[in-house]
Amino acid sequence: MNLKHKANFKKICVIGLGYVGLPTAAIIASHDITVSGVDVDKKTVETINKGEIHIIEPDLDIMVRNAVNLGKLYASTSIEPADAFIIAVPTPFKGKNEPDLKYLEQAIQAVATVLKPGNLVILESTSPVGTTKQISRWLSDARPDLEFPDIKNAPNSQQHNIYIAHSPERVLPGRILVELVKNDRVIGGLTRACSERAKDLYSSFVTGTCHLTDADTAELVKLAENAYRDTNIAFANEMSLVCDKLNVDIWDMIDLANLHPRVDILNPGPGVGGHCIAVDPWFIVHSARKQTPLIQASRKVNDTKPDWVVERALELTDPLATIACLGLSYKSDIDDLRESPALKIIKNLAAKHFGPILVAEPNIPELPLYLNADENIKYCLYERAIQEADTVIVLTDHKEFKGIDLSRLENKIVIDTRGIWRKDKISATESVNSD
Repeated sequence: MNLKHKANFKKICVIGLGYVGLPTAAIIASHDITVSGVDVDKKTVETINKGEIHIIEPDLDIMVRNAVNLGKLYASTSIEPADAFIIAVPTPFKGKNEPDLKYLEQAIQAVATVLKPGNLVILESTSPVGTTKQISRWLSDARPDLEFPDIKNAPNSQQHNIYIAHSPERVLPGRILVELVKNDRVIGGLTRACSERAKDLYSSFVTGTCHLTDADTAELVKLAENAYRDTNIAFANEMSLVCDKLNVDIWDMIDLANLHPRVDILNPGPGVGGHCIAVDPWFIVHSARKQTPLIQASRKVNDTKPDWVVERALELTDPLATIACLGLSYKSDIDDLRESPALKIIKNLAAKHFGPILVAEPNIPELPLYLNADENIKYCLYERAIQEADTVIVLTDHKEFKGIDLSRLENKIVIDTRGIWRKDKISATESVNSD
């Protein structure tokens, strides 16, 4: 480890101990830097302080346990002084897809109470363009005794003793610990000095290249990455609707189209989920509505895909039949339910279907409260769900579902929104692989 980094950053405070904050805290702690993790959820804090984790991520449990046992990582509900503060709190949207920065503002107000000269504040939460500048305004209003970057004259402003930057996370659930270290980082400071100071911190554990830019550009880079992916998924989802109408197998069509050396159509699904792709494009729209017709159209395609799945299920299924919905998380082999289209599908299906709906999700122990209120929705193991169901809907491509004996699907209606069971492998009354 670079001793300069260790000397400069003896203690780091990570605010928000979720899918990004906790792995980040654990990795920094593994580099012999003391990390104080802050979260508003007391249960999360208690779990981490026992050396355990509250989310599913390969090898994270081992890293957290080691860091806690060595005294390099501990969690609290209150903030403490530190050399640097990494903010990884949720930035959802509200109302008509407008950014909701209340959690971020609360975190910043807490940081302001312990801020001291020389401190570094890094925003990792994906945010609308201009948010890092807003952080500087919030902090300067709360702490007029400190010197903050002059955002009107940035990046030329050098007269400040507080450093503020944005460095968005760019990780894939299931590979977070690997990608936090190996992926390149985009670091956008309010001044060049802010960028360099943030680079000093990330260089202590990142082996990828740190690319320095301004804060606005760094914010838009992350938003553009996810809007790009959302648009490509929207094309795949739209083509799945076309294939259904024309009675063409979507998966065969994609396989053949992708034989073209310059075509790479993505796999469709039941919609788009996750805390980034389903949310971030709206941040761009919020800043430039007239300039973003394509982004808005893509969001509409992906947001309405769950409705199509519900309509298709109701068309094919007897009103009193048993339906099995396999998967709740937005992505395979994780427990992350944020913005998952499966939640919307099951909720809407329960409102229109009179028979039992059996929900199987191998990565969580019980149904979320969002679904618990519906009497016809029951949580059960996926083997039982498949056995008792008249209709089976695949909503997430978990490894458990991929490995089942397909003979168990015979004489059942199958709606495979992930393409894990190809039509030619199932002898069923009806198999719908158009999603």
